[in-house]
Amino acid sequence: MMSKIGQPNTKLPMPSISAGDGQKVVRAGFIPLVDASVLIAAAEFGFAAREGLTLDLVKDVSWANVRDRLAFRQFDIAHMLSPMPIASMLGLGSNPSPTITPFSLGRGGNAITLSTRLFERMRDIDGVSEKASALENAQSLAKVLRDMKARGEALPMFGVTYPFSSHNYEFRYWLAAGGINPDRDVKLVVVPPPLTSDALAAGAIDGFCVGAPWNMIASERGVGRIVAAKQDIWPSAPEKVIGMRPEWADSHTDTVSRLIVALDAAARWCDLPENHDALAEALADPRFIAAPVHIIRHVLAGEFSLDAKGNRRIIPDYFKFHREFANYPKPGHALWIYSQMIRWGQAELSEQGLKSAASAYRPNLYRAALGTGPDHADLGSEGMNVSDRFMDGHVFDPTKIGEYVAKFAVRTSPPERLNSHET
Repeated sequence: MMSKIGQPNTKLPMPSISAGDGQKVVRAGFIPLVDASVLIAAAEFGFAAREGLTLDLVKDVSWANVRDRLAFRQFDIAHMLSPMPIASMLGLGSNPSPTITPFSLGRGGNAITLSTRLFERMRDIDGVSEKASALENAQSLAKVLRDMKARGEALPMFGVTYPFSSHNYEFRYWLAAGGINPDRDVKLVVVPPPLTSDALAAGAIDGFCVGAPWNMIASERGVGRIVAAKQDIWPSAPEKVIGMRPEWADSHTDTVSRLIVALDAAARWCDLPENHDALAEALADPRFIAAPVHIIRHVLAGEFSLDAKGNRRIIPDYFKFHREFANYPKPGHALWIYSQMIRWGQAELSEQGLKSAASAYRPNLYRAALGTGPDHADLGSEGMNVSDRFMDGHVFDPTKIGEYVAKFAVRTSPPERLNSHET
């Protein structure tokens, strides 16, 4: 079903309408990443204006800042990591404040990059090939870590963007699939996305998991090697979402509905390859990502420079902004994220935890605004895609989270925490 807004015929930015023309101003915080495309396109290409909204976009430097400024009402909405609303509803973090999401900004965009020094060591010790799979790269890294321990060397340090982030859980999932314990065999530290490439170049970290375009920038600088992408780990994973306070959503129901319609149209537009030149130009602006246009354009096409030696990889649908209901907030996805919080000792399994985690994702608001959503026949229990798959072959059942987490050989949570409750 089409949204209420049709496709614009032009690739050029449309004239914006000022707040003085009767537009409702919505202040939105964001981090300079390609996965903010839908939000930026809605503001820059007229989709928000068509719905009577002016999106006041405010670039921020860290996810903690975005979280706090939303909680303290400096932002009305925010570009957020998909686990952030779940953590907030569970009361986790230094400043938990209730947050919900009625709209996902799409799928894809993350990758794992190791320093060229570390990757060369993987090739020397294990002979890992240039075309190795994500799992083979993880297994090769495990051999290097065993060698480092035998030599008494310091553990490598890897950067993630936030403790409650898809980057943290995806990096941990990838490491653990290769037999590496992320809490014992390596050190994980928080590094803001725009600083990851510089930190890798300076030797402050040995790798990172972050969103585009920072992996590509590190590889083109010759300081990093991309070894896994989000699609390798969980292709259906939600990446970023639009976060808002529940009380703001309740008191601005018409604004929320118009916002969802605008974002849906912007997401549809972002998905079309013929619009990617215009989108890349907009994203490259210093107000937004401030990165080279050609890198952003390659990222949008899923064309990866794996390293500075010319090795490349093309990932179809590296970004999926709209197709296959990529914007629909599935409660089952929220519950998978909750399972990883349990797996790594950030949360405990409980009936209230299940309800709180699922309540962070609000498909009812999406359906109310757009009058559509995935066919329930295409969804499994609690809104998981029946076709969801993970790199290690594990199948997630939201009704048996404790049993699911207990199957992992590498985890933090002890068995007694996992068997205390099943739905």
